[in-house]
Amino acid sequence: MSAPGSNTADRIREQLAVLSPTLVEIDDDSHRHAGHAGATSGGGHYNLYVISTQFESLTSVARHRLIYAALASLMRREIHALSINALTPEEASAIAHGGSSKQIPAS
Repeated sequence: MSAPGSNTADRIREQLAVLSPTLVEIDDDSHRHAGHAGATSGGGHYNLYVISTQFESLTSVARHRLIYAALASLMRREIHALSINALTPEEASAIAHGGSSKQIPAS
């Protein structure tokens, strides 16, 4: 990972701390978008996997809104595209043990 990407990943982790996550995984996928308009302006492409109890009883849309709110200052320049997988600890455990997680309501 490049130094700028690492710096952005560190800032993403710092800003997501408000959600008290038990796990944050960030994949900087920017290199796959070289030449893309968002990449030329400096914004990176990231895949985000977050586990937090604060997602309990929230829809997928509500979970994404929490994450976007936490990262608002980075969405202006440092982040051009963000793919989000936001789970509760129970959902993540079910997936890890080969079971299916409970369905997250879409809206």
